[in-house]
Amino acid sequence: MENIDAFRVFLNLPRKAVILPHVKPDADALGSSLGLARYLNRKGHEVTVLSPSDYPDFLNWMPGNESVVVFDKKKQATVKSLIANADVIFCLDFNSLTRINEIGEMVQVSTGKKVLIDHHLEPDHFADFEQWDGKAASTAELVFQLIEQLGDEALVDAEMANCLYAGIMTDTGGFRHSNTNYKVFQIASKLVAHGADPFTVSKLVYDTNTIERLRLMGFVLSQKLQVIPKFRTAYIALTQEELKHFGSQTGDTEGLVNYGLSIKGIKLSVLITDRKDSIKLSLRSLGEFSVNELARKHFEGGGHRNAAGGQTTLTLEQTVQKFLDLLPEYKQQLCAE
Repeated sequence: MENIDAFRVFLNLPRKAVILPHVKPDADALGSSLGLARYLNRKGHEVTVLSPSDYPDFLNWMPGNESVVVFDKKKQATVKSLIANADVIFCLDFNSLTRINEIGEMVQVSTGKKVLIDHHLEPDHFADFEQWDGKAASTAELVFQLIEQLGDEALVDAEMANCLYAGIMTDTGGFRHSNTNYKVFQIASKLVAHGADPFTVSKLVYDTNTIERLRLMGFVLSQKLQVIPKFRTAYIALTQEELKHFGSQTGDTEGLVNYGLSIKGIKLSVLITDRKDSIKLSLRSLGEFSVNELARKHFEGGGHRNAAGGQTTLTLEQTVQKFLDLLPEYKQQLCAE
């Protein structure tokens, strides 16, 4: 953070703080939020973690989860009051206020200081303080670095460390993705030294499934995974009816897109799902092919070079066709070694 001294002075007084992850928060968004919340609580601040939507059950183990306020229409007045009365609003793991839907408008008009902690490309720069690094592997990594910069690493306890470790672990794909570098291992090592339990966190995140989720995965791999060798592309399209048939809950489609990318020779994998209000796309790539650029240009989204998301208001069939029609435009990039 460039203006770290001013930020340190600002936090010297007790503040009312609201922490916001993005819609449908994953382990990095929720873990970094709960880790930061615990740090701020230990510093004497009054903190509320406010999620713009529900999130997967397999994240409910995180310390502080029981206090998260999950936004819905019934809580609109409460949420509006929390944001309006906040001295500081932390925006974690998203780079634009559009990523938190209607709550973004409340944040925009709030008089509280805004703090952005994020690693996604091309941020909107709406905040008063920024802990942003597009090369960072995760937002949890940036939260830990901020705590270090503030001289408070000694305040990191096991509960905080487990939340932040979960964010780093998942956003590096279990330390397998290309964003895994020596800094990631250094921070993960420090978190373990502070009490993070890699075995337990991995078990809770990766190896705690419902039978419905496993059956959905089997159906997807046997019936829905499509491969287009000439474009080195794989894709999966799921209807509302299919998701309902398997009792799909929030988070059940997490990671499905990676199976396409695991196929030998595939460079681009896309998961397209019908989510009632819109069609959601999850895009993954290998090497220099930028799904961030693809998502931004064609699907109202963005993210990282090799991992991005998007959406459309088209039908599922129209979205799939739009995606397929785009592939010839990118053939040279997809087929380059």
